[in-house]
Amino acid sequence: MKNFTQLFSVLFVFASILGCKNEAEPQLKTVDVTASNQDVKTLDPNAHYAKAEFGIDGMTCAVGCAKTIEKKLAKMEGVKSAKVDFEKKLAMVEYNEDKVTPSNLEEAVKMAGDAYTVENMQTVDHFSTEKSTVTGDCPPDCDKSCCADKKDCPKDCQMPCCKDK
Repeated sequence: MKNFTQLFSVLFVFASILGCKNEAEPQLKTVDVTASNQDVKTLDPNAHYAKAEFGIDGMTCAVGCAKTIEKKLAKMEGVKSAKVDFEKKLAMVEYNEDKVTPSNLEEAVKMAGDAYTVENMQTVDHFSTEKSTVTGDCPPDCDKSCCADKKDCPKDCQMPCCKDK
């Protein structure tokens, strides 16, 4: 009987050691994803798209905060693209001016979480993270944004780079 008890104790210890792993194996699940017509966002080719850039204060992480806000903005009707840079605390959104206003974007950020606040909302021609397309032949006194693409020059622009458009 004593041998049986010792054998049972040894088996119990081995079962406990082998049965209790600290590292769980990840479960892989495959999900069949098919886009329905309702999920696909159609963009109006005749719409005038504007770009807005603004700071977001209150984000604490890249995945939970920045991606949540980015998805919330991207799902808005009339938003062509949305990107939130956690490190720079910066959001860049391209949107249809007929359907979305800067105040709508601010509301969407606030709906993503009470901790988030929008700062320095501004409409821009090019996002600050985009490489500049300004050529070196632009005079130093020229407004560089008008030289980026001469077709973007206002009709009344008197800058040397726009005069020969």
